[in-house]
Amino acid sequence: MDFEKDGDSSVEAKHRKEKKELQAQIQALKKAAKNDKTKKKEILAEIVRLENDMENRHQQELESVQKENKSEKHELVENEVNIENDVVKLKISKAQKRREKKSQLEKEREQQIKLQEKENLHGPRNQELQEISARLKKRNLKIFSIPSDGDCLYKAVAHQMLIVRNETTTAEILRRDVASYIRNNKDDFLPFMTNPDTFDMLNDDAFEVYCDKIENTTVWGGQLEVRALSSSLKCPINIIQASGPECIEQGSEFEGPPLVITYHRHMYRLGEHYNSTCVNEELETEM
Repeated sequence: MDFEKDGDSSVEAKHRKEKKELQAQIQALKKAAKNDKTKKKEILAEIVRLENDMENRHQQELESVQKENKSEKHELVENEVNIENDVVKLKISKAQKRREKKSQLEKEREQQIKLQEKENLHGPRNQELQEISARLKKRNLKIFSIPSDGDCLYKAVAHQMLIVRNETTTAEILRRDVASYIRNNKDDFLPFMTNPDTFDMLNDDAFEVYCDKIENTTVWGGQLEVRALSSSLKCPINIIQASGPECIEQGSEFEGPPLVITYHRHMYRLGEHYNSTCVNEELETEM
């Protein structure tokens, strides 16, 4: 809002009205002294005085209004600046709080990780990793981590196919091939498939459901699937584990270097897990 303009307009309107009133008064005085020369001089002097008084008063009023308007305008600008500063401070304060909260959460998370690592130092997970790593070291290998999901077996084998045989494949393709191989060799696999609740051998419908889950879901793969993978790929697969036999060999009848994966019982809370392996470059450097 333009206070100075509004204030001036109000005063100017008042002044115009007063000037009209003064002109009317002057006309009346002149008319009264029309035929009296002595009184005419007195009235002319009075008219000059009235006009000067009005002019001076109007000038003072205009200056006063302009001064007030400037003061109000300055106060408004100051208020706007103060409001903007308060908004900036508020934004900075909120951003600072977010940063502090994030930093605190990160510190708490790091502390939890350290505590968990300390608890796991002598736990089954760490002991299992140490044993598997020691067994891989004999083969100049180390663990290559695979994501913890239902596809871990198939992704581990896909990784091995790439680095051992220079062949590219995917978990989806391997699942399809495994399901197809088991279906085509039903008599070889069905005797080893049982209902987890009754332990009875699967009937034909349950067998088909089993194969369908292999192909179209992320159901976890086990020993039967490893066997089917080895046979469908026509290559040996070696599984390194921490307890029991150091290496479970599947498909030894096939030629070529084996695909070497690791089997973990305690890697994740979800249960069993497969990882891949790769050359331990540190050992190669030492040699």
